[in-house]
Amino acid sequence: MSICERVNERNSVRVFLCSIAFLGAMSAADAQITDAHNALASGNLLSVTDVVQSALRDYPLIHITQEELNASAANIRLARTAYLPRIDGLAQFNRATRNNVFGALLPQNTLPLISGPVIGTNNGGSVWGSATGLLINWQPFDFGLRRANVEAARAARDKADAAVQRSQLEVGTAAADTFLTLIAARQTEKSAAAAVDNWDVLLRSTHALASAQLRPGADESRIDAERAMAQTQLVYARQAEELGLAALAKFIPHANDSGTAFDASRLLNELPASADEELPFKSDQNPVMAEQRATTAQSSAQLHATERSWVPQFNLEGAGYARGTGAETDGQRLTRANGLAPNVQNYAVGVNITFPFMDFASIHAREAAQAATLRANKASEQLSDRNLQEQFAKAKATLHAAREIAANTPIEVKSAHIAFDQARARYQAGLASIDDVAQAQRLVVQAEIDDSIARLNVWRALLQFDAARGDIQPFLQAVSK
Repeated sequence: MSICERVNERNSVRVFLCSIAFLGAMSAADAQITDAHNALASGNLLSVTDVVQSALRDYPLIHITQEELNASAANIRLARTAYLPRIDGLAQFNRATRNNVFGALLPQNTLPLISGPVIGTNNGGSVWGSATGLLINWQPFDFGLRRANVEAARAARDKADAAVQRSQLEVGTAAADTFLTLIAARQTEKSAAAAVDNWDVLLRSTHALASAQLRPGADESRIDAERAMAQTQLVYARQAEELGLAALAKFIPHANDSGTAFDASRLLNELPASADEELPFKSDQNPVMAEQRATTAQSSAQLHATERSWVPQFNLEGAGYARGTGAETDGQRLTRANGLAPNVQNYAVGVNITFPFMDFASIHAREAAQAATLRANKASEQLSDRNLQEQFAKAKATLHAAREIAANTPIEVKSAHIAFDQARARYQAGLASIDDVAQAQRLVVQAEIDDSIARLNVWRALLQFDAARGDIQPFLQAVSK
């Protein structure tokens, strides 16, 4: 090979390697310009805080738990109505026969009642009858049963309130994590697309060199294989981005709109400060633990109400009523409309005491079942505490590891670029093969992906850390600074 051919070869290599670097920079710049343009044009720039707020406002699970809380509050008012007296009114008009017999009937709800003496007749003659009355029934005391039922309803309300807080924590955490996952997928897709473009430039340049017999044809095949693998990675990256958009649309419906852009500059360029990461963990501050404690309290209140149910019932009753009839005691019938208007009045006042003796067995069985439920809920409370302790310890370890990785990836990027420059120089000098350049190029792409994902992983680890504590507001405040 002549000196002129070698000079031309080196110039060609320098041109396509410079083109790779320029194309990568232009791809990233074009992506940022396009996102910014779309955001400004539509005025629809979403941040992780926007996504969380939208989820907490509109996600159906939030509405479900809120309505369950409203129902529990209404049940407290329902339990309190047991303190009120019961007032029943009656007005009746009928046309019936007046035949009456001696004898007894077992309690039943089929045969109408009849009052008056036995007149010794059996005929179908009928008379008018009427009745009107008012009955007041009130329990002056109940040995704590009504109060126990109210306390059980309050405990159910407290449990529903804790469930609302727990669902808000879970939904907010899931929405923020989905946003971070989407941003990571987009960064991977951008890097993969830039890698495909770079391999295209390298393939064209290698093809030109191989056609000029300045490089062997195997170099072109090698780059073609690398380009195919990069294209496959790009397809997977685009799939991950589409899946991320589909998941995010669950929390904020217009995330799939063409004019929607995502504000991730702080997430990609900065790391959160480590302020409160060494504070001791308190599981009782987590809504999951609060819900478990409320469940235990509800079971205890229900057990107390069951224990108060096998007691005498004292009912203070007062009644005033009037009746009218068209029948005489000697068997004669009054004519016309006699009996349609009540004309005989009575009143009664007294105390009615009842005691369900045979309910002891069923109440005892309910007490045993409720006591077992209470013990199970206490065990679940202990299990939740241990699970939260484990979750926090794992989140803390993940956060520390993510910070160390994020501090190491810039070194990885710098070293990968140095290795690429060295491989390029050796290739230009004819001291290395295209294999070395390809390997160095893959390292650069992977290092850049690792660097951008490492910062996102720190934010994700901080999100899980705060979620284990029971409040993601510190995470949202760190993102919004």
